[in-house]
Amino acid sequence: MEASAPAPAAPAAPAAPEITATFKILIVGDSGVGKSSILLRATIGVDFKVKMYDVDDQRYKLTIWDTAGQERFRTLTSSYYRGAQGVILVYDVSSRQSFESLDTWVDELNTYCSNEDVVKMIIGNKIDKEAERQVSRKEGSEYARRHQTLFLECSAKTKIGVQQAMGELVGKVIETPSLWRKSSPGKGTVYVNDSIPSGLSSGCAC
Repeated sequence: MEASAPAPAAPAAPAAPEITATFKILIVGDSGVGKSSILLRATIGVDFKVKMYDVDDQRYKLTIWDTAGQERFRTLTSSYYRGAQGVILVYDVSSRQSFESLDTWVDELNTYCSNEDVVKMIIGNKIDKEAERQVSRKEGSEYARRHQTLFLECSAKTKIGVQQAMGELVGKVIETPSLWRKSSPGKGTVYVNDSIPSGLSSGCAC
């Protein structure tokens, strides 16, 4: 009986796209406004999640950092903000107090963030709680305009607006090459802020 011919080798998997740059994105705001929900993950301590984002045939790596409750103790330091290309400031549209706290978060960002051109976005979360709304869309929009930031309302619960917010923020960072374009002799790929400060745990790659 003749031996059967060996099965043909499976085709090699296509190589992963080269990463053009890595962006550090922060999510800040009062406890309970839905930051971790926007990040789509419950976290402990200062944690981050990695996402890949493809724009115009270019792949960008996002390290998205969430304070995960540390803001209650006002223990965030300059190391958290250092090197960020984008910052999302979140308030809860059903909590006026969280909206009024934005002044504190903006001041902290301006004090600690080392990138003068950092892209800032204000997000009014929990628009699914429309009957309990305490902050109008107009108020949020005008506040963002005064502070020269992007603005969007969303619902992390229903996912409305979340992807749009991230897309607009990343798009603006890409349009601001002074934030991330560094020389890298002999290499075509640029890696920025790709290290994890000691003492911080990492999230899963998604």
